[in-house]
Amino acid sequence: MKIKVHPLFFFVGLLSALFGGLPQFIICVLTALLHECGHIFCAARMGFECSKISLMPYGAAASCDIEGISPADEIRLALAGPLVNVLICVACAGLWWFYPVTYGYTDTVFYANAGMLAMNLLPAYPLDGGRIARCLMLKFLKPKTVSIVLRAVSLASVVALTLVFFLAVHNYSVLAIAIFLLCSAFSKSPPAQKINFAARKKKRGREIRYVILDESATYRDALRFVESNRYLVLQIYGEAFIDEITEDELYEKLLNKNIYDKIIE
Repeated sequence: MKIKVHPLFFFVGLLSALFGGLPQFIICVLTALLHECGHIFCAARMGFECSKISLMPYGAAASCDIEGISPADEIRLALAGPLVNVLICVACAGLWWFYPVTYGYTDTVFYANAGMLAMNLLPAYPLDGGRIARCLMLKFLKPKTVSIVLRAVSLASVVALTLVFFLAVHNYSVLAIAIFLLCSAFSKSPPAQKINFAARKKKRGREIRYVILDESATYRDALRFVESNRYLVLQIYGEAFIDEITEDELYEKLLNKNIYDKIIE
């Protein structure tokens, strides 16, 4: 996993330190990283891969290769990040209930996660809420129409966030998010790249892990069992034993297949 840091990230951190806001800045960065970890772990469970995390002035973003992902799985993936923020908020609230004295030490953590949750559920692409809205609208509307609607919502969100910044909350993170959404509304998302599992370097000396799967299992089902420290061997059964597929063979077969295709056809 690569970590890419935007030059302005350090600038914002320096300003935070100069004006006494370094602890809040660190908490917000950790909140954003935990949010993205939710996406990363969910993607891994589905058989997809996130190649890097970018630290930017307004937060963090994970770059994931989700070629061929189904709308239902993309919704689950989009919800994974906000779910982490919900769990942290619930944990903080529970801590306050049992130990009220901890409020003074955890209130910033709670509000950082609540803010992250509210922001990401905005129906503006490419935020999580926008991705969910896109998947739902594609069931009823044409892709071009969905793109226009999401762009209009993004612009409306930009106006709303800008008004919030100038009239209510003078937080530069709000303004940075507005600028990010404005740029995203007029830029094309890069196409997802299919993961080339077969090109990965093979590690020697790994323990072999045997997994039994039903003949109806898909490549997505199989990839859930892949581990970096163990070599996977699949044993496919129907009414009787059908085939044994090694991790290398699985990757080779996947090169010309969709992740939702059955392993045994």
